[in-house]
Amino acid sequence: MSDLPRADRESIFAGRILSRGDSPASIANIANIVTVARILLAPIFIWMLLSDDDSYGVVRYLAAALFIFAIVTDTVDGHLARGRNLITDLGIILDPIADKLLIGGALVALSILGEFPWWITLVILLREFGITIFRFAVLSHVVIPASRGGKLKTVVQAVAIALFLVAPWIFLGPWAGWVSWTVMAFAIALTLYTGVEYLVNAWRRRSSAAPQ
Repeated sequence: MSDLPRADRESIFAGRILSRGDSPASIANIANIVTVARILLAPIFIWMLLSDDDSYGVVRYLAAALFIFAIVTDTVDGHLARGRNLITDLGIILDPIADKLLIGGALVALSILGEFPWWITLVILLREFGITIFRFAVLSHVVIPASRGGKLKTVVQAVAIALFLVAPWIFLGPWAGWVSWTVMAFAIALTLYTGVEYLVNAWRRRSSAAPQ
C-alpha cells in the first residue's frame, strides 16, 4: 500500500491518462510515463558503456543501441503529448531532463574512458544543467517550453554522441572521424547559441508577464 494519502494518490491520477480531449490531463499520463522510462534508462546505459572499458566489444554496442533507443523515444512522448493533448507543466520540465541525463551521462562516460575531451563535456554540461536549474528557478513565474532551436540542438547532440559511441572510424577509416567531429562542433555551437536564446526569451516573457 502506498504511503501517500488517498487524496494525493487520486490527485496524481486525476485527469486523462491516454485519451484525447480538452479536459485536464493527468500528470501520470502516458507521455510522462514514457519520459520517466527514458530517465530510468540513463543509468543503465552509462553502466553498460563504462563496463565495456573502452574495448569496443558487444557491451559497448549494446549501450550505443540503448542510447539511440532512449533518444528516439523522445519523439514518442512528444507525439503522444501533442497528438492527444496530454501536455503538462511536469512533462515540459521532465522531457529536457531526460535528454540531459542521457546526453550528459554519455559525455561524462566518454570522457572517463578518455575518448572525449573533458573541457567540451564541462562546457555542454554547464549550459544544459545551468538552463535546467534556471527553469526551476523561474517555474513559479513562467514555464518556457523548448524552442525549435533547442529541439534541433538536442537532435544534433544525440547524433554526434551516437557517432562517438559507434566509432565509425574503426570500420570506415579516418574520414568518418572527421565527420563525427564536424557534427560535434555543430552541436557545441547550437548548445551555446540556444542557451543564450533561452535566457533572452525567459527575460522577455518575464517582462511581459510583470504587472504594468
